Amino acid sequence: MSDAEPDLDHVAARLIGGGINGRPVEDTVDLKRIEAAVREILVAVGEDPDRDGLRSTPERVARAYAEMFAGLRVDPARVLTTSFEAGHDEIVLVKDIEVYSNCEHHLLPFHGVAHVGYIPGSDGRITGLSKLARLVDAYARRPQVQERLTSQIADTMAEQLDPRGVIVVVDCEHLCMSMRGVRKPGARTVTSAVRGHFERSVAARNEAMSLILGH
Repeated sequence: MSDAEPDLDHVAARLIGGGINGRPVEDTVDLKRIEAAVREILVAVGEDPDRDGLRSTPERVARAYAEMFAGLRVDPARVLTTSFEAGHDEIVLVKDIEVYSNCEHHLLPFHGVAHVGYIPGSDGRITGLSKLARLVDAYARRPQVQERLTSQIADTMAEQLDPRGVIVVVDCEHLCMSMRGVRKPGARTVTSAVRGHFERSVAARNEAMSLILGH
């Protein structure tokens, strides 16, 4: 591994902020099996995996997959176990959280932003803002579909924070649509999930969307 490549255990630790199960990456990801599969793919498409430019590609891809799918090795719910009393009873919104994930249909990336908000419960307890970004990463770094990603983030927040309401909006471009198939670069997919008060109150939902859109 070159000096420029991240140590994957540290990547996982940064991803979930203390929610890992302590096992080294090599024990949870079969890197050699991925390498062998990548070699077979290269041969199948007519390439020579032993030429200079590709000789180390299977190893690089294996380690990249281990990093990109690090969310499979963590429990996202543990990201939100820490909360503290703030006496806040209005919307808390984190906008423009970068999303990098892989479509499970073609294993091609989709990327964009997530906007994540909630209204604290009656106890006024809140979680750290960085925890919301880590939660997005924990679900994004796995084979995904955007619709499920959006719902998983919202459901975990609702279950772990016991808030009055949750709203999640995800806006992404999918390379499986941009570089293949219909080939429509720039087309974006927007998904949303609302829980609790945001589901019941049009006014609350409109307020949150106004904050997200910057109106």
